[in-house]
Amino acid sequence: MSNPATPATPDLWSDLWTDQDREDVRRLQGPVWVVGAAGFIGAKLFFSLSRIRNDVYAVSRQAENSWRLLHSPYGNRLNLDITRGQEVVEAVRKHQPKTVFNLSAYGAYERQNQARRIHEVNYLGTLNLIQALAETGCDAFVHAGTSSEYGLNCAAPAEDDLLQPNSDYAVSKAATSYLLGYYGRLRSFPCTHLRLYSVYGPWEERDRLIPTLVRLGLQGKYPPLVDPAVSRDFVYVDDCNRAFVKAALTSCRQTPGRSYNIATGTKTTLADVAAAARRQFSIPDEPTFGSMSGRKWDLANWYGNPARAKAELDWESRIDFTRGLEVTAAWEREAEPHVRFAAVAPKTEKLSAVVACYRDHEAIPHMHERLTAVFRKLGVDYEIIFVNDRSPTNDEAVIRGLCASDAHVVGISHSRNFGSQSAFLSGMEIATGDAVILLDGDLQDTPETIEAFYQQWKQGFEVVYGVRVKREAAVHMQFLYKAFYRVLRHLSEVEMPVDAGDFSLIDRKVVDHLLRFPERDLFMRGLRAWVGFKQTGVPYVRPERMFGRTTNNFFKNIWWAKKAIFSFSLKPLHYIQGFGLALFALSMALSFFYLIYYLVSPPQNAPGITTIILLVLGLGGMQLLSLSILGDYLGKVLEETKARPRYIRAGIFSGRGDLHGEEEISRFLAEVRQTCRERRG
Repeated sequence: MSNPATPATPDLWSDLWTDQDREDVRRLQGPVWVVGAAGFIGAKLFFSLSRIRNDVYAVSRQAENSWRLLHSPYGNRLNLDITRGQEVVEAVRKHQPKTVFNLSAYGAYERQNQARRIHEVNYLGTLNLIQALAETGCDAFVHAGTSSEYGLNCAAPAEDDLLQPNSDYAVSKAATSYLLGYYGRLRSFPCTHLRLYSVYGPWEERDRLIPTLVRLGLQGKYPPLVDPAVSRDFVYVDDCNRAFVKAALTSCRQTPGRSYNIATGTKTTLADVAAAARRQFSIPDEPTFGSMSGRKWDLANWYGNPARAKAELDWESRIDFTRGLEVTAAWEREAEPHVRFAAVAPKTEKLSAVVACYRDHEAIPHMHERLTAVFRKLGVDYEIIFVNDRSPTNDEAVIRGLCASDAHVVGISHSRNFGSQSAFLSGMEIATGDAVILLDGDLQDTPETIEAFYQQWKQGFEVVYGVRVKREAAVHMQFLYKAFYRVLRHLSEVEMPVDAGDFSLIDRKVVDHLLRFPERDLFMRGLRAWVGFKQTGVPYVRPERMFGRTTNNFFKNIWWAKKAIFSFSLKPLHYIQGFGLALFALSMALSFFYLIYYLVSPPQNAPGITTIILLVLGLGGMQLLSLSILGDYLGKVLEETKARPRYIRAGIFSGRGDLHGEEEISRFLAEVRQTCRERRG
């Protein structure tokens, strides 16, 4: 097995390819896409190809935020979510790629355990690419499979042997191999499926075995190890990536739809790995095996059979494990200052905008455009959740159109109109961002103010709300709104900010607390104040509605005021009690006064009928008012004891499809909660 010489002055993006390998790259039809270039193998392939030609594109859902691509000298990057069919079609039509290497994957790591997402990315994403490329025409499509497709049948299986996948990830990759077989053999689509064994080398995830082994080996230590008999077939990444180029030039054209094992054919146990590390790094101690628990897919005889790849692709591994470990260690020394803080890929901040919509069909496209511009300016990942609260206009149709064209948009439709507070809560429940932004859909909550919200959030504030310093409305309405907030602040038993509506940015941990509140009769801005945490306000001018007329009126505003006061204050009851005590004291004082008066100067007739009538009417009115206040409080208690749902979703829709049934929506919510847990780390 020959080993090419290590470059005299290696850089972070160098490789061990030969002149012939580079000539093969020049023969590829362009433009060239590397889909999944944010990952380990994809990034390394992108770097190697980009050193030779300038029409290579790194394609990823978050290509701009990948820690591997962040400081790379190669700049052709394309953001694309392959699970969004229409988005894929538009990108393929625009760029017309001729050679596509698909290394996108989800589920290869234990932390990636959302079953639905695994199959969406690995199978449906590949199908979207194939169908779009079949329409425009491509020269080669090489797909990265996995040796995990063989599952329990793992000891040097041939490509046509029985597949026994033992995980969702393996099942999705095995299904994709059959998909490629069908499109290649029966529909003449130029594709190849490569079953990759244990690929290692520069730019691998920092918490994987070989990077951990090298990093600790340079310090003279071993990492925790499982059973020494556990084996792998280790393939150096540059060898692996040569196979992609070879497949694009051979099997895609000659035998489309075929699968190939990309392996060395050598069984390397963990005991062998530890011995190689000891030689390479002069580690003085003996390794401690069994110091960490094994994974459920760890097997004692996991190695490949590369015979078909050698015969048909003219490919074989050139870098043995000892040599690969040496080169990886050299790279680690060079790269350590750059990857020191990348124990795992850094988390990109994600913001979720929840927009409550009712009769806002004209404003929704403008809201989407302005929110998108703000989020892109901030350089964050984002999602925009439009909640159609059973609008009688065509809000849902407009939202569906945005979902079809933008992967960042999710729509919710309620079964009836539950009100904006329930709409906010419904959207918050499916939001996956590190912070959630609440906005009304009429554009009176200006998206551009989010920039100021974001800056305050970055400074450590966990709730940032908008303060309306000026409202473009009639003078009497401005006065009434200001009076309401000040009365509410006076009556409330918690510190309520004045002139602050629902428009706010709320940190994920605060959102999680709000979602746990069981109450049905919601007043979100009050709950936001009640939970506490570190809060601040950002002043902004609230404009008039851009389209249509407000859905509020005088009586609805009175209802809002009652809702707010009775939700966060018992002072009306205290005032009734105080008024009653005052009347009782007054009546006792008057009784004593009149008793003395009658004893001193007895009246000759019975005057005072007017006084009696006024007292009866006044006291009767106060009694009715008191009873109505008590009734409002009792009504709130009744609503809570009924424990009806705060909202019912008729459906959730996005570019990936619609969810309607209760079971589908419940499963989706479980995946959302899992995603939030993963983001928290």
